[in-house]
Amino acid sequence: MKNIFAGFLLGAALLSSATLSAEIVIKNGDKIGFLGDSITAQGNSVQCGYINLVMSALKINGINAQKIPAGVGGNKAPQMLKRLERDVLSKKPQYMTLSCGVNDVWHGKAGVPLDKYKVNITKIVEKAQAAGVKVYIMTATMISEDLKAPNNQKLIAYNDFLRQLAKEKNCVLVDVNKDMQELIASIKKKYPKFKGRFVATYDGVHMNPIGNMMMARCILKAFGLTDEQIAKCEKDWNNRKYLLNYFIPFSVREFQKISEKAFAAGVDVPTYLQNLVRKELTK
Repeated sequence: MKNIFAGFLLGAALLSSATLSAEIVIKNGDKIGFLGDSITAQGNSVQCGYINLVMSALKINGINAQKIPAGVGGNKAPQMLKRLERDVLSKKPQYMTLSCGVNDVWHGKAGVPLDKYKVNITKIVEKAQAAGVKVYIMTATMISEDLKAPNNQKLIAYNDFLRQLAKEKNCVLVDVNKDMQELIASIKKKYPKFKGRFVATYDGVHMNPIGNMMMARCILKAFGLTDEQIAKCEKDWNNRKYLLNYFIPFSVREFQKISEKAFAAGVDVPTYLQNLVRKELTK
């Protein structure tokens, strides 16, 4: 399974994260704020969530840093700006990742138009920088795993803005959207029969273990970790638990094996497991 997922993700992260450092920028005692929505919240609450994978990787490589989890489900740019001081800056981090954009588009009429989104995101970055925080801007991941879907087409302009803002404000760009697109494309290429909906998520938006590892690798690359340093974390990551639908516990390693079987059968993991259950019930 390593050659299917881990190998791709390491290579993709190497290409996508801009302004990479020659060494790990995070040092012992540093605090890292993770500002975001439910994807970020689950990145902290789930054992194999991307925040926990990032912190694990740093520790395995000898760096004892502190996380400041600041993901709130349903949040959009205005809400993140409003709570920035309380949830992140007041805790004096040296670094902050900013993940915002999915809900701003996904929520439709209740979302945030691009012009207002630009204003709010720019203020978040400027306030963080004024407080001495190094900002890592993450592009927004996909809304459904179909690039041609209307929401993903709409999201393009939001991500283009984030890429430009990162350049203008001297932030590090963590292009997880690009990595996600390339991961999905690689699976479809490797498994021509695959017609399933989900590769990196369990519902089109929120990450499964494959998606969380993708995000973690992209961030770690931006923090300056090498392929070899990230590879040292693989055993720890694979042994972490993941609760699938109906609270079925799997290890990440087991989930990856199931994914390989599902993709080879031409379906996503939820469909594959449903088919197994139905087959058992009809015996």
